[in-house]
Order: sequence, then structure tokens, then C-alpha cells
Amino acid sequence: MNTFFWLLKREYWEHRGGFLWAPVVTGGIFLILNLMAIITAEVLSARHGVRIGGNDIQMMMRHADAGDMAQVGAAADVAMISSMGMIGIVMGIVVLFYCLGSLYDDRRDRSVLFWKSLPISNTSTVLSKVVSAAVVAPVIAVVVSIICGLLQLFMFAIVLSFHGINVWQLLTLSHPLRAVGSLLSNVPLYALWALPAIGWLMLCSSGARSKPILWALAVPVVLGLLVTWFGIMGLFNLPTAWFWTNVVQRVLLSVFPGSNLVFDKHGFTDMSGMDDNNPLMYLSPAHTYGLLASPNLWMGVLAGALLIGGAIWFRRVRDDS
Repeated sequence: MNTFFWLLKREYWEHRGGFLWAPVVTGGIFLILNLMAIITAEVLSARHGVRIGGNDIQMMMRHADAGDMAQVGAAADVAMISSMGMIGIVMGIVVLFYCLGSLYDDRRDRSVLFWKSLPISNTSTVLSKVVSAAVVAPVIAVVVSIICGLLQLFMFAIVLSFHGINVWQLLTLSHPLRAVGSLLSNVPLYALWALPAIGWLMLCSSGARSKPILWALAVPVVLGLLVTWFGIMGLFNLPTAWFWTNVVQRVLLSVFPGSNLVFDKHGFTDMSGMDDNNPLMYLSPAHTYGLLASPNLWMGVLAGALLIGGAIWFRRVRDDS
């Protein structure tokens, strides 16, 4: 266990730029863009003589019912988790390229010979990279996004306070602990959903002699085109749409957070009947963990485990010397 911890630490220190600084820089850009939008709104309102009156808003707050208060809290919750969208996209790109280079780079610079000389199994080495991609990277992204969301709330609060609005009362209607819990609780689900993509990318990284990204993209896309062509020609009754959705997209795009909401076609993540006044319900375990009942998820987990096993085998036998 101590060896595996140090393997994880090695992966973090070697890829700290992608795991840590990429989300931090993205979050900083997100905050700067919001600050620019606030400044633009202030300048334009001053230029056109538009004034934001705090007394009118306070009067509305005094006459607001429970539903109005819930909508205010929902807006604050959305502002708090909105940064996860941009950070999640960047994290998906980082994980994709990390997996592609995770086993290939060691062979390219011959450092694999040094690591194989140590009493560390190939299984432990590969699994440490899997955990880094499936758990470490998303946890860091979630933490950074929560920090950015809180900073954004405080930034809005300070600006509105200049207009005489008691926004600190409004902020008490938000649910920061629920937002943190909802985002963190989805990390295990992300790890399961992304496993086939992580396994496929690492298999290409361990097996390709050069340009693993070409193998990772070309093989599923060419197979998808062949399946489509066979269907058009009527040679075989192949499920073309199913293959593109459950094979091609899963092995290439499942590393992006939230992709299960797009690619799961079995209704286990159905958005109907959700409460618009509680946007965190979309991320709550009671809703998202319905995906555990999807055969699509577990077929992907099995396929990912087999692909990771293939990556371990290739790392053991591949010799590019």
C-alpha cells in the first residue's frame, strides 16, 4: 500500500501541470471573464443612466414567498457550480492526453528500463495511472471548481453591496455544503463511466510503437465507418447507431465529466420531473446514481477492466529497444 501511494505521488508530481495548474488557470480565466462581465455591465449602466436600486430589491425580498426565495437560492447554487463546466472540459482533455502518454512516454525516453529494474510490478504501475486519471484528476478539478464558485459568489456579493443590496441575506439561501457533497459524490460514478475510455487510451499507449493518438482515434472510427458501410450495403444487420454511441463515443469521450448524461440512452439519468428551484438535484446521488442500474455502465466497466489488463500485458512484453 505504501508503494502504491508513492506511485500515485509520482504521477501527481510528474503531471502536476495538467492535474493541478490546468484547472487552476481555467478557474482563474473563468473568474476574470465574470469580472469583465461585471465591469462591462457597470460601465454600460452608468453610461446609459441605468441605476440598480437596492431599496426596490429589498422591498421585493420582504414580500417574497417561499417559492421566490427558493429561486434566489437556486440562482446562487448555479453560480457556485457553474465553473465546473469549463473546468470539466479542460480536465477531460488533460485526462485524455495523460492516458495516451502514460505508458508510451516511458518507452520513448527509455525510462521504462529504470522503472522495471525496481521491485514494482507492472500491475501496480498501470493501476496507479488508472487511479490518477479516474480519481485524482477529477477530485482536484472538483475542489478547484468549488473554490472558484465560492469566489464568484463573494465577488457578486461585493459588487451588489455597493448598490445597497443586502446580498449576504441572499447568500444564506444557497447550499454550499450540498454543492460540495454533490460534486464529490459523483467522482466514483465518473471513475466507473470513464473506465472504458481510460482502458482503451492506455492500451494504445502501451501497445503503439509510435503515435498512440492515431491508433486511439483511427481504430474505433474506422470500425464505426465499416459498421455503417455494412449497414448501408445491407450485408449485415449491424446496429450502427448503437456501435457509434456505445463503442466509439464511449472509448473516446467518456473521460469528459457529464458525458453519461448525453450517452446513456436507457433513461437512468432522465431529467424529466426535476425541480427547477433545486438545480443541485441534478447532481445529487439520488438522481445520478440511478446509472448504476444501467447495463451500459457495467458493460463498459467490464470492457475497461479487460483493456487495462491488456495494457498491463503490453507493458510487460513490449520491447522497443
